Amino acid sequence: MTTASASPAELSGGAAGQRVLVLDFGAQYAQLIARRVREQNVYCEIVRHSITAERVRELAPIGIILSGGPSSVYAQGAPLCDPKLFELGIPVLGICYGMQLMCQVLGGNVDSNPAGEYGRAECEIVEVDGLFAGVPKQTQVWMSHGDQVTGIADDFTPLAKTSTCPYAAVKHKRLPFFGLQFHPEVTHTPEGATVLRNFLHGACGAEGTWKLGDFAAETIERIRQEVGSDRVICGLSGGVDSSVVAALLAKAIGPQLSCILVDNGLLRQAEEEAVVAEFTQHFKTDLRVVKGEDRFLAALAGVTDPQEKRRRIGHTFIDCFVDEAKKIKGAKFLAQGTLYPDVIESGAAVDGPADTIKLHHNVGGLPAELGFELIEPLRDLFKDEVRRLGLQLGLPEEIVWRHPFPGPGLAVRCLGEVTKEKLDTLRAADAIVVGEIKAAGLYRSTSQAFAVLLPVQSVGVMGDSRTYDNALAVRCVNTDDFMTADWSHLPYEVLARISTRVINEVKGVNRVVYDISSKPPATIEWE
Repeated sequence: MTTASASPAELSGGAAGQRVLVLDFGAQYAQLIARRVREQNVYCEIVRHSITAERVRELAPIGIILSGGPSSVYAQGAPLCDPKLFELGIPVLGICYGMQLMCQVLGGNVDSNPAGEYGRAECEIVEVDGLFAGVPKQTQVWMSHGDQVTGIADDFTPLAKTSTCPYAAVKHKRLPFFGLQFHPEVTHTPEGATVLRNFLHGACGAEGTWKLGDFAAETIERIRQEVGSDRVICGLSGGVDSSVVAALLAKAIGPQLSCILVDNGLLRQAEEEAVVAEFTQHFKTDLRVVKGEDRFLAALAGVTDPQEKRRRIGHTFIDCFVDEAKKIKGAKFLAQGTLYPDVIESGAAVDGPADTIKLHHNVGGLPAELGFELIEPLRDLFKDEVRRLGLQLGLPEEIVWRHPFPGPGLAVRCLGEVTKEKLDTLRAADAIVVGEIKAAGLYRSTSQAFAVLLPVQSVGVMGDSRTYDNALAVRCVNTDDFMTADWSHLPYEVLARISTRVINEVKGVNRVVYDISSKPPATIEWE
């Protein structure tokens, strides 16, 4: 199977396709750096820390950002970059570990700091021009480091300091190289956006012309050219991602598009009916529904391991999808709603980081022998960018703002073995959770809300009878990018209504708990 998708940077024309590369050294904030750069209307993509200087020259970025990371630059096996990067004449911004690495490579010293700095710190700006133009001389920053630069080469000069870090920021005296020990990409650094903007528009000469509207128009035109008179099959779930893909394809090729919805028995309450209504009326799409509940439940029987669930669901999905796809004559292309975080977390990014957090069965999951060419027009976009794109394409707000739903569906919200009885219980409870949040006017102000059925029974009393039934967890988070998230501080009265209704109306549940974990260390989904 080949991939027909090009990155937005290769499409976006304006400013000669300007892009910035983020070299990922294992930072939890690498994706956040990329998003912050894109917020400045500059296209940005994440690449492996080991990318060669020759490859960077081919990509011709206007700037390079070296991310943070958990390693020590002086430790054996620490991730390093190609030192020839510093000979390309491209502006470089090192953040945390990235700053330490740059300073070490260019003649400075890095050592462990017994005190360390974690969390908010007061920072004094020594040089207020250039990188810190428009930033107050005393400003708050977010630190997260045990090592720090203890000595800089003669070619460097300090720009900022804290009480325990004499080199909170540095710059090269002659070359456009800058280092920040703090994290400008997080909201806990209030002036971080200003610092990044100064680097991008000052040092890098970014014109800030990358826009999603341009991306949409150019993607539609590219799809038309690639597809020609052939047909495209789109796996449609009714979620935001696949809906935006379908909208792009519908605008690009209209009647040459066929959508397949696999009803795996793992969908939310009344979801199939809603999807059919939306996409036959709004898109006038050739939509085919595959009834596959029995096949999926058989594949999941006795399985409790989360990754094994995902694998089996992925394989069964492929079987159902392929059976239906074979009935569509002239289909040469397959479209999927893969997003950038999916690619990063699956370790599938070209030139990108390789650590796998979880399996995504929509990322490279279909077997190559099918012969489809893969179209993934969203694979370089973050969730918030996809939502904005959906609105630009004219999708209804109820589609665009629908909370995300995992590819494996309710199977990863039904902990332990998956059965139809458990799924029906979870479906009913989940509908109450989402319904009450909508009724309270909180659906748009929360990013994702759902129920999780736990493999735990507890004692309860209903009427005069003792019960020994299931516990249900409610998960509700707020996030900008779904790479990090915090639990939503829902009003007590909303939580109370959810609990009362679930226990009264859903047979088999006698206890409701609220998940107050952030991501990281927890993930948004429980499995």
